[in-house]
Amino acid sequence: MGASLLNNDWVIYVAYALIGMTTFILGRMLLQEEESRAAADNLSDARDRQSSNPLVRLTRPFFVQYFVPIVRGKPFWDDKRKVWRRKLITSGLRDELTPDELIAFKALLIIVFPLFLGLLRAGDIYPFEAHYILGSAIAGWFYPNFWINSRITKRQKQIRRSLPFVIDLLALSTEAGLDFVGAIGKVVEKSKPSPLVDEFGQLLKEIKVGSSRSEGMREMALRIDMTEVNSFIAILISAEQMGASIGKILRQQSEQIRSTRMLLAEKAGARAASMMLLPMMLFILPAVFLMIMGPFILSMMGGGGL
Repeated sequence: MGASLLNNDWVIYVAYALIGMTTFILGRMLLQEEESRAAADNLSDARDRQSSNPLVRLTRPFFVQYFVPIVRGKPFWDDKRKVWRRKLITSGLRDELTPDELIAFKALLIIVFPLFLGLLRAGDIYPFEAHYILGSAIAGWFYPNFWINSRITKRQKQIRRSLPFVIDLLALSTEAGLDFVGAIGKVVEKSKPSPLVDEFGQLLKEIKVGSSRSEGMREMALRIDMTEVNSFIAILISAEQMGASIGKILRQQSEQIRSTRMLLAEKAGARAASMMLLPMMLFILPAVFLMIMGPFILSMMGGGGL
């Protein structure tokens, strides 16, 4: 009787274990199927998006398919996601990469850079030292940082260069009788394509879908992240709240921005002159000295006198 009860308990425990294993396997299969479907959708979407960086274009299928699922949804990367989302927007790369894709790209380069140098060393193409190969992993992680920061710098220079012209066009449009939204539409329509015109186009879209002008302009200032644009937007918002003339303020801002650009150009010229001083003393002045004094020195060494 006792043995029979023991056997029955054993059968029940085995049944419970089999049910648990079956539930786990089915759940895992469904989860893997969902992850595979999500990875396939992300890969299809990523292939449709073009990138200005050839390394991103070359490695996108790998880091989207194998690394993005590891990064996605992990709370550890939440702070980094916020930082990189802002940087991608400021650099104009928000349509090329998502924060998760950027982190996955950085993780992939930790493997790709040492692997590439290792292959060069193994093939006797270039005898890299072992510490260079290990250091290339660090370079792989930080390479996207340098790329994005250079994109931000280049984009901000383009915006700074086109800002006075765009403000003049806004002033002319408002003085001609258009309201501020109509003036923005005229700028987007008539101006040459540039990052600043693209930002005004985005501002126009946000206003049309229901955002207030103040909210749209604040978001534009956050996207560009430049001192000149921040002060320009702040003055426009204050003028709108006080009911001041937009056209007159735009004229004043255009003149002020041109004056600021002139001061920056003068500072750059002065800095270039000081930077040229050392090469001139090391290379140009000795060459001039040899050209002038060389014949006299050779004549004296030859015994010819003066």
